[in-house]
Amino acid sequence: MVKKRVFLTRTLHDFALKELKKRYEVEIHSGKIPIPKSILRSKIVNVEGLICFPYDKIDRDLIDNAKNLKIISTYSVGFDHIDTKYAKKKKIRVGYTPEVLTDATADLAFSLMLDVLRRVSEGDRIIRDGKWNQIYGAYDYVGTDLQGMTLGIFGLGRIGSALAKRAKSFDMKIIYHNRKPISKNKEEVLGVKYVTFLKMISSSDVISIHVPHTKETNHMFNMKIFKKMKKSGFLINTARGKIINEKDLIEALNKKIIAGAALDVYESEPISKNHPLTKIQNVVLAPHIGSSTKETREKMAEITVKNLNLGIEGKSPIYSVGY
Repeated sequence: MVKKRVFLTRTLHDFALKELKKRYEVEIHSGKIPIPKSILRSKIVNVEGLICFPYDKIDRDLIDNAKNLKIISTYSVGFDHIDTKYAKKKKIRVGYTPEVLTDATADLAFSLMLDVLRRVSEGDRIIRDGKWNQIYGAYDYVGTDLQGMTLGIFGLGRIGSALAKRAKSFDMKIIYHNRKPISKNKEEVLGVKYVTFLKMISSSDVISIHVPHTKETNHMFNMKIFKKMKKSGFLINTARGKIINEKDLIEALNKKIIAGAALDVYESEPISKNHPLTKIQNVVLAPHIGSSTKETREKMAEITVKNLNLGIEGKSPIYSVGY
C-alpha cells in the first residue's frame, strides 16, 4: 500500500516524527527558517498533510498549489498565518493547538509583568555591564509593587483567565474587556470586573494583551491609545506583535508617555540587536517563548500529529478552525 505524503516546514520532537513515519511518507524541511515560499510551494503540490509553524504564511497561492491537501496542522495556538476561509472553501481542514499552552503563556505574561515592574532584567544588564558601583539607597533604582495595582486584561479567554488567577494571588485589582462579558458567576470566581475598552485603557496600571491578531486588532494599540493610558502604566504583550504599532510604542516609551513595556512578540520576528526597542531601558524583551516549556512543547507536538491524522482521515481535528 502506498503511503500518503506529509510535509513539515520544520522538524518536530523525535516521538512525533516516529509516529508520523509509521503512517506516512514524511519529508522535513531542513534549510532556512522560515521556509522560503518558493520551496514550500513546490513541496506541497502532492502532499495530503502539511505541518507548519506560526511564521509560515499559508496563503491562497500556496493552497491553490496543493492539489491533494486535506489538512493543515499548525504547531501553534494562533492561526492568523493561514488563510482559513480559503482553506475551508477548498475543503482543507485546519488544526491548531490552543489549550495546552494556556498555563505556560500565562506564567510568562506574569513573569514579564514582575520583571518590568521590579526592573529585574534592567538590573541584570547593570551588573553585566559593570555599572553597579555602589549599594543603592532609599531613592535609587526603585521598582513598583504589584499589590493593589489595577491589571487590565484585554481578552479574558483561556490565557487571560489563567493570568487573572495569578494576579489575584498577588492582591491585584483586575478589570477586563472582551467583545462580550463573561458570566457573573465566572467573574466572581476569577475576581474580575468587566469594563469598556477605553475604561480599561485609562484605569489600568498594567495592561496585558490576550486577543488574536485580526483586521480589528491590527495596530489597535497605537499613539492614540498610549496617550489615554496612565503615564505610570505598563504594557504586556504575549499575544501577537502586530496588535501593537511598534513605531508608536517606541515613541511613547522614549517620550515617557507610558512607563514601560514587556514583550514576547513583535511585528516582525526575529528582531535584531539593533532594533530600537533594544535601546530602551524600561522594556523587557523575550524571544517569543510563550509556549516554550518542555512539557508544553511536547503536548503541542502530540496534538499537532493527532490533528494531522484526523484530517487525513477526513475527520475534524481535535482543535479545528471553521471546518
